[in-house]
Parts: sequence; structure tokens; C-alpha cells
Amino acid sequence: MGALEKAPRRLGREQSRCPHCGLPQDRVATLEHDWVMLEPDMAPLAHAVPAEHRWIELSDGRVTVYGVCPPDQFQRCRIEHRLACPAQPLPDLWPWLTALREENARQAERDEPEPPPPPEQWPHAG
Repeated sequence: MGALEKAPRRLGREQSRCPHCGLPQDRVATLEHDWVMLEPDMAPLAHAVPAEHRWIELSDGRVTVYGVCPPDQFQRCRIEHRLACPAQPLPDLWPWLTALREENARQAERDEPEPPPPPEQWPHAG
């Protein structure tokens, strides 16, 4: 039989450099026996992160995606380094908002206001 441990054993955590930007990232085990690269020293409030991007740390050191909506207002989570990596394009986290912004840009181009009249044509406000 193995030795009895006083504290639960935590899975190893490694830090490596991102191949895109060279900054550090934490390599953390997931519940699915896989690995995810997380942004080090960052734990935003979970409600500020889209559900499919919330990584919650478990007591044994592993992480899992936390899709509960809405999360507890004080729950903290981790995010993948790729979301914070300055050398990678930001994924489309809210497709409906991106579509709205694109439509608003098209509308702004179509509805460009006429330039104001030259100063000599302005009414005298005296």
C-alpha cells in the first residue's frame, strides 16, 4: 500500500513560453486528461468571461470549463493564453455582436452626414 498523504496531491503544473509571442503560459491538466495553456497569474471574475472560455481550478490542480450561467458573482476563473496572446487574432467570442458591429459599419458608410456649411454661411449668433 502507498503512504498516506496529509494533503491531497496536486497534479504538476508546468510553465512554458508561447511559440507565438514568447510570453509565459501555464500548462494545466484538464478533467478530460488533456492539457490547456492558461494565462499565468490571471483570475478574472467568471461572469466577465463567456461560458465556454471559463476554466475553473479544481482542488487537485486540474481545470474544467465552467459553463454555468449565470455563475456565482464571486467565482473566479482562468482563461486560455491564446485569448490574451498579442500575436494571435482574438477569436469571435460574441458572433452576434461582431455581426452587429459589421452592419453598423456598413450603415455608417451609407449614412455619412454631409459636411457642415462653410463658416460664412452659418447664421450669426449674436
